[in-house]
Amino acid sequence: MRADELLKIAVEKKASDLHLRVPNPPVLRIDGALKPQTDWPVLYNKAIEQILEEITTPEQREIFYAEKELDFAYSVAGVARFRVNVMKQRGSISIAFRQVPFEIRSIDELGVPKICKELILKPRGLILVTGPTGSGKSTTMAAMVDHLNKTDSRNVITIEDPIEYLYTNNRCIIAQRDLGDDTKSFSTALKHALRHDPDVILVGEMRDLETISTAISAAETGHLVVGTLHTTDAPQTIDRLIDIFPPDQQQQIRMQLSLVIEAVLVQTLLPKREGKGRVAAFEIMVANTAVRNLIRDKKAHELHNVMQLSAKDGMQTLDQSLAGLVRQNIVSLEEALLKSSNPERLQKLLAYQQTQQTQQTKPHQF
Repeated sequence: MRADELLKIAVEKKASDLHLRVPNPPVLRIDGALKPQTDWPVLYNKAIEQILEEITTPEQREIFYAEKELDFAYSVAGVARFRVNVMKQRGSISIAFRQVPFEIRSIDELGVPKICKELILKPRGLILVTGPTGSGKSTTMAAMVDHLNKTDSRNVITIEDPIEYLYTNNRCIIAQRDLGDDTKSFSTALKHALRHDPDVILVGEMRDLETISTAISAAETGHLVVGTLHTTDAPQTIDRLIDIFPPDQQQQIRMQLSLVIEAVLVQTLLPKREGKGRVAAFEIMVANTAVRNLIRDKKAHELHNVMQLSAKDGMQTLDQSLAGLVRQNIVSLEEALLKSSNPERLQKLLAYQQTQQTQQTKPHQF
């Protein structure tokens, strides 16, 4: 089968990913589960090499055969865009496609916390969208940029690896830079973006000291910087940013970060109880005085205590979000416990909420 035919079928079956690997039939990831397509032919080297020829340029193939790795974006007209990774395994080629829809869904459609509408309109500061690979970070960031584009007039520069969602200028002017085609590194692109009169800079991945340092400096000098990390909760996110610096710089960075951080949004995806589709759970930390003080005073481990008590500011822990999904019967307790960083704490929270609900519904005795 040709590549475009496989990708069209993947989209029709609502698959998030398509995997091509020797010697297996194509495998789809649907609602988070891998499903081998046993009614499709088994793939061998020649077939996968032909698919690679169809989806890449000669320049891209030259890079792949030299470096044994390749990341790029690929489009099927009228169907979808795909983020593609090609790698070598046991001497053969393995290709993974991640679907990126043409249409950018809104914050409301996605069920992303409404506070994200306020955060993306901040005039300056640092917003971090974090979570494991495949948790929907790019989709959330695209929804936030789309809201900004419809609401305010800003100069937006994105640095991506590769470009996923495509933006059309509305109220904003938006430049999208692809790592590899348009720039050599996140850190270099970020430095040069600062000379391009930006209001907002999106950094696809804050993976090294230079990028993180430049992002913090950009936020300090009056820009709104939105970046991603692969951390799984807000305290870990703060610690990861600080720990990447040498010990003698960490106190200074802690002070800077406490001043520029605006929010940390952590997300993860869970399969719905009825087995159709997935739903996101969110941890939200918004920088208020208490949060900034804890970061400055090297007490990131206490952030969850503040978040649990700051619902009025739009904050919640991941466990609070998971507990809500379980109570609403959207996800199973088993799935929620798998996603929790502290399953025992989640079970105690659910038990406490159940006790509170029972007491509230208990009839009064006269």
